[in-house]
Amino acid sequence: MPFRYDSYCGLNCGACSVMGANERGDTEWLAKVAAQEGCKPEDLQCHGCKTAENCIYCADCDIKLCAEDNGLEFCFECREFPCQRISDFRNDEWAHHSAIFKNLAAIKEKGVEAWLAEEKKRWACPKCGTRFYWYSEKCAKCGTKLYNAVKEEPDLTI
Repeated sequence: MPFRYDSYCGLNCGACSVMGANERGDTEWLAKVAAQEGCKPEDLQCHGCKTAENCIYCADCDIKLCAEDNGLEFCFECREFPCQRISDFRNDEWAHHSAIFKNLAAIKEKGVEAWLAEEKKRWACPKCGTRFYWYSEKCAKCGTKLYNAVKEEPDLTI
């Protein structure tokens, strides 16, 4: 099954460390995280929220279920956008959720393929090009300090 990086809410699943571990086939990392989270490694199998293979964090997401029930590809297609559900998600304690309105605006304006191309650059180390994830602080390959979701959050105004 192929991996899919776009999501209904505007998250880039390609910047998720769980999806990254699945892509790499890193069963050791998945087992370690599963033990920390009190779940089984198979609970962390994920190919993106728009696929049939969703991890426990995304399988029963209210935003995903709402979009699917309404036949939407993205939340901005809904006449109720932005609803309270997605606004609360954007403003919760997780820094990576803060980018969803900016991302949805970019997808609406440029299209999903152009947005994904920009996101691929966004989540690659500026020095060596190695992919990194929402909460990565340093590049795993070269050690460069990264502009991650925590550092980005204060810069998001949408």
